[in-house]
Amino acid sequence: MPERRETPRPNKRKPMGKRGARKNSNSDPENWAKGERIAKYLARAGVASRREVERLIEEGVVQVNGRRLTTPAFKVRGGEHIEVRGERVKAPDMIRVWRYHKPAGLITTTQDPEGRTTIFEQLPSGLPRVITIGRLDLTTEGLLLLTNDGGLARALELPKTGIMRTYRVRAHGETTQAQLDTLKAGVTLADGTRFARIEAELERQTGSNNWITVKLFEGQNREVRKAMEHLGLQVNRLIRTHYGPFELADLKTGAVDEIPPQLLRSALSESVADEHLPEIQFKPPSAQSRRKRSPRTKRSKSI
Repeated sequence: MPERRETPRPNKRKPMGKRGARKNSNSDPENWAKGERIAKYLARAGVASRREVERLIEEGVVQVNGRRLTTPAFKVRGGEHIEVRGERVKAPDMIRVWRYHKPAGLITTTQDPEGRTTIFEQLPSGLPRVITIGRLDLTTEGLLLLTNDGGLARALELPKTGIMRTYRVRAHGETTQAQLDTLKAGVTLADGTRFARIEAELERQTGSNNWITVKLFEGQNREVRKAMEHLGLQVNRLIRTHYGPFELADLKTGAVDEIPPQLLRSALSESVADEHLPEIQFKPPSAQSRRKRSPRTKRSKSI
């Protein structure tokens, strides 16, 4: 069966009074143009995957405002009473992302069998439940992104997304820019591990240490350290400064800062599917604010 279109259909019926008004919100033409598709909404609420939600709708166990839902094309606008198998569904939180300046010495996991301190033990208490986008190992410091949405985390971690990670590396040993340039062709380690293109620029040399800017496009486990070891260098400090369009900047060690939803959407709209980005609700300006912004024409003085 072909899926119903999402664009609004012209209403050819004459306006009805209150007694004849249609109460089924599923047939309201505006629902096809506004809101969020029911499958995505219920997936974000943790009910099931989008495909599984569509199967639940086919089974007839999803109700909206007391009526059995018959199409996955229905769009949720925020005020509906939704039940799945008789259980009311709590509205999902909006997709959110935070920057976190991870200190060295913390591990990026929820629990550690060795009893080491995790980042989740050090995060501010006011944060909701979050997961990390990628990981930083025990001694690596710098930018770590946190989110409340697993779909967005997976999208940003996938190599095919092409999100660039930038690091500042302090490494002991001798090297030249020519040697670093060999990493652009990729690296194959002795154990057969293959790293894709790595861009590395020698910033400066201080005694036997080198400061190097490294850019990755995959972010495999310990990739920077292993690539430097491949060139005979030993990393003794590693700081992630950028994850895609987001930068560490002057965020203090241990601090957390939320990325505004509008900035998040605009920064990732070209690399991440729309379903993984926050819905932005634009409110029309009030009449009072419009009057404040409207320019006033100056009257010329009569002579």
